[in-house]
Amino acid sequence: MIRRTFLAAILAAMATSPSLADTPTHGILEIASGEARHRFRIEIADDGPERSRGLMFRDYLAPDSGMLFLYPREQIASFWMKNTFIPLDMLFIADDGTILQIASRTVPHSLEPVRSEAPVRAVFEINGGQAEAMGIAVGDIVTMYRLVPE
Repeated sequence: MIRRTFLAAILAAMATSPSLADTPTHGILEIASGEARHRFRIEIADDGPERSRGLMFRDYLAPDSGMLFLYPREQIASFWMKNTFIPLDMLFIADDGTILQIASRTVPHSLEPVRSEAPVRAVFEINGGQAEAMGIAVGDIVTMYRLVPE
């Protein structure tokens, strides 16, 4: 059985366009963690400027929210926390939606790179410590329910 995840649908759209400019930039994302399902309202960063800006200069991120960084192909993802005021958990996601790695409680304002250990198609940022508190772990699966207008 082929596992179809949120990335399959989004990445199909990205294959025909370098940006999701004609698509809503917000959505609902769910992480399946054992029997638990965790839903988040998300912002989608799918182009260079959006990915560069990310969550910089924000002093608050709602507990049910996060930012999803999408890449047009699998690649090593690298982030720094310069101008980021809140600690974040970074969930590095494979093409099939599997969480491959979690960088927990990244340090605000740090210039040290936070990198994926393997190529990924997406990175999901949530509040620092939230993955552990919710029981989200490597191997859990990420699915998309819907994209919604801004």
